[in-house]
Amino acid sequence: MRGERNVFLVGMMGAGKSTAGRLLARRLKRPFIDSDHEVERRCGVKIPVIFEIEGEAGFRARESTVLAELTALRDVVLATGGGAVLAQENRRRLAARGTVVYLHAPPGALYERVRQDRNRPLLATADPAARLRELYAVRDPLYREIADLVVETGRQSVQNLARELLTRIREAWKLSA
Repeated sequence: MRGERNVFLVGMMGAGKSTAGRLLARRLKRPFIDSDHEVERRCGVKIPVIFEIEGEAGFRARESTVLAELTALRDVVLATGGGAVLAQENRRRLAARGTVVYLHAPPGALYERVRQDRNRPLLATADPAARLRELYAVRDPLYREIADLVVETGRQSVQNLARELLTRIREAWKLSA
């Protein structure tokens, strides 16, 4: 486990990073930051608009800049965007600067959670379920590469998920002390 006491939540869209992250931060008495929301705040527009104007490459560049700053903070809970792990430098920073928790769910469950969400530009395709499976196939190994912990987000309530996260993170920190 890394020396920092940051918690970085990684995983696919719909895995529960933002929802569980807010509760976890409250229980750890730390600030919660959502990197996607921070990108939107700095740009003054929603992510689909950034994709429309700058494409995915433009969004990823902005995301990397924001992550470089946010991962340098101390004692935060940070929910990353689902594609943040695509850039090797982002993976390096996340792994070096905190405890990385991969919130895992299978593609079918993720699709059920996000299929009505119109704020997902990567799923604006003729077959969003197939696209989600493709994204999962690429990203799952990258999440696992840097994860200190892998937590299944299954069907438990957000409260139970946050409780499990808190327990597992505290155990991991004790082992690294």
